[in-house]
Order: sequence, then structure tokens, then C-alpha cells
Amino acid sequence: MFTLEPLLLLYILPFAVFLVIYQWGRIWSEKAAKRRLDDAVQSHMTEPPTLHPVIDPAKCLGCGACVNACPEGDVLGLIGGKSVLINGANCIGHGACKAACPFDAIDLVFGTAKRGVSIPVLSPDFESTLSGVFVAGELGGMGLIRNAIVQGSQAVTSAASFLKQVPKAEYNDLLIIGAGPAGIAAALQAKALGLVATVIEQSEDLGGTVANFPKNKLVMTAPVELPLVGKLKFRETSKEALLDFWTGVIEEHKPDIRFGAQMVSVEGTAPHFRVQTTIGEFCARSVILALGRRGTPRKLDVAGEHLSKVVYRLADPAQYSNQRVLVVGGGDSAIEAACDIADAQSEPNVALSYRGEGFARAKLKNRRRIAALEASGRLQVLLGSNVIKISEDSVSLQTGNVEEEVANDAVLICAGGVLPNALLERIGVSMDVKYGAP
Repeated sequence: MFTLEPLLLLYILPFAVFLVIYQWGRIWSEKAAKRRLDDAVQSHMTEPPTLHPVIDPAKCLGCGACVNACPEGDVLGLIGGKSVLINGANCIGHGACKAACPFDAIDLVFGTAKRGVSIPVLSPDFESTLSGVFVAGELGGMGLIRNAIVQGSQAVTSAASFLKQVPKAEYNDLLIIGAGPAGIAAALQAKALGLVATVIEQSEDLGGTVANFPKNKLVMTAPVELPLVGKLKFRETSKEALLDFWTGVIEEHKPDIRFGAQMVSVEGTAPHFRVQTTIGEFCARSVILALGRRGTPRKLDVAGEHLSKVVYRLADPAQYSNQRVLVVGGGDSAIEAACDIADAQSEPNVALSYRGEGFARAKLKNRRRIAALEASGRLQVLLGSNVIKISEDSVSLQTGNVEEEVANDAVLICAGGVLPNALLERIGVSMDVKYGAP
């Protein structure tokens, strides 16, 4: 007699096998995520440097879309059926996780409960608390090249709408302060919209923060639309190649850029802004602040820091090939500088001093690189140490209660930059310190 059991078994068995394999995969994946989280905690890698995701467990259904979408690969993981921020220090604010989440369970925030991030107070269209002044890029917390380009374009579009509502004037529509990724994008977008704009840049170089990167540094970005140019498809390229590309764009589209012009003050209100700089006054109906967060190097404020052997930017590692070098700092810039100098030395004589107990702000590949150089004896890592004095031929370091004087020819300080908060607040741009808020 005909029976359905064999036929049902034929259909059910593959499905059952699939469920077993799927469940085993989830269990294995969760165990791996827990190991990664334990490693991150032990390595002090849980604190994100800037913009990062916060997951609402009540909304998260553990689909893993955010985990798969993250370009960095090891930032998120699934634990207990929920998405969890694991290697927060590796997050560089792509925002791909939020876009991928089908349940709206992710918010992108600045800062954490332990470490605040100071950014301007902005409206949804990037306007500051001073009417007619807009903010784009690194100053607003968007340090990633792709995000800075997008925000620079969007800020100019918002400024164009604003300018339609204010009287005409005999001077420029826009003054863009900063010629980094956000400032370049803003200048091109202004030209695309038919606005008359001038860009001022305090350095003599194009590229803003990128121009200050060490020689041959690899720059990570993602596909992005650049006004008047089209889609950029860079994934990983060198600093020099990216700057060459931008130079070609500037030569082709010829935006008005004035180099060596540092902002001193901003006076007036829209549509009559007067911006004082080190090379004179510029007037505009609206202003775009596309400043970097590292324009003014952060100093240690210790005795001897004025000496000529102290610098804040690595131009070429080869210049230190035969010198006793101390690099100070714990971020990617400091680690890359120390490693580059170590690689350039025939005899190892470089040390990295950092006051923290781990490199929580550094990318994974940089942590691996410095660990390898330390293990090989080519680089000395001095965690928990502070520079207390710099002399002509030595540096005094304090680790705990122990003070030590070490022979030294050169000091490279990579401690980040100081935002012009006092200047910004003086002209009416309010700042806010974010502790894990959007």
C-alpha cells in the first residue's frame, strides 16, 4: 500500500540537516565572538575613537546584517542572539551597519560614557548656532574621508538654500575654511551649484590632515561621489597617490584656493561675514568650516619642548635613520611613525612612549605591526610612561614612581590636535561634548 512517510522523509531530512548545520554555525560564531570580546577587553580595545554604533537589544533580532556589512570586519559580533560592539577601537564610523539593519536597532553616536568627544552643535542641515555658518568634515566628527566628502557636499547644498533667503552682496557667496577632503568637496559642490566661493587653508599643502600623514602611509576610504568628478573607487591607496589625484582635480576644475591663510577671527553676521586671516580679510555671505581636528598640534607642555629636535609631524622616516628617536603618543599616527622610523633604521634605536596601558585607539593592523617590531627587538614600547623633561641630548621619562633619563637625538610628538574651541565659541559657534549621544 502506498505511504507518504518516505516522501515526507525525503523533504524533511534535508531541511533538518540544514537546521543542524545552521544552529552549529551560530554556536561556533558566538563562541568566536565571545573570544574576540575577551581579547578586546584585555587589549583595551573596546573604546571607539569617534562615531560608532549603539545597538538597541530590544529591537535587535540577531540577523547579523550589521556584522556582515561592517567594512572593518571585526567590529561587531553576535552574542546571545544580539549584535554587540566588540572591537570598538577598530570602528572608524563608516555607518554601514546602521544602513544594513532592517529593524532600525542601531544609532550612530559620538563619544562614550568614559570619553567625551567635543563637536559643534549643528542642525540637521549642518548649520551651526551662528546663522549662515555651516560645519563639514573632521571638525563635525566625520574623520573618515568618505564621510567628510559627503558632508562637505551636503553642507554647501544647505548653504545654497540658506543663501536664497538672504540679501545679495558684492562679495563671494561662500568662504570655505580648510582644504582637506571636506573643503575640496565643498569647493567643487559650490562650483557645481554656481556659487562663487573661496577656500582658505592655513598650511601650504592641499589635503588637510591627509597631507600631514607620514610618507607612503596607506589611506583607507570607500567609494564616494565627488562633485564634478563622479564616483571615486579608492579602497586603499597611498597618501601620495591620493594627494596627486586631488591635485589633478584642482588643476582641472580650478577652485579659488588661498594657501598659507590661517583663520584668526570671524566677525559680522549673514550675509556680511568678515573673516580675518594671516594674509588679510575675506568677506562672504556664508561660511563653511571644514577644519581638521589636528590643525594645531597638541603639546606636552613640558620643559625643553621648545628645542629644535622636537617636531609634531613625520615628513620622511629616512631622516632619522641614524638617530636615537622617541615617539610620543598612542594613536595610529604615533604607531605608524614609530614603525616607519624603526623600519628605516639599520641599527634599532627608536622607542614609543605612551601614557596608556594599551593602544585602544589604533587599528588592528597597526597593533600587529608594532607587536612584531617589538618582538624582534627593533622597537621599544614604553607603556604607562610620561615625558617630564626634554634636554639637548636626553629625555626624562616617568613610569609609575620611577624616573629614568634616556639618551636621545630627536622627539616626535603625535598626540593629536587641539580644536579652536575658544575661537569658535567666541564667534557664536557653540560646542558640545558628546558622551555616547548622536
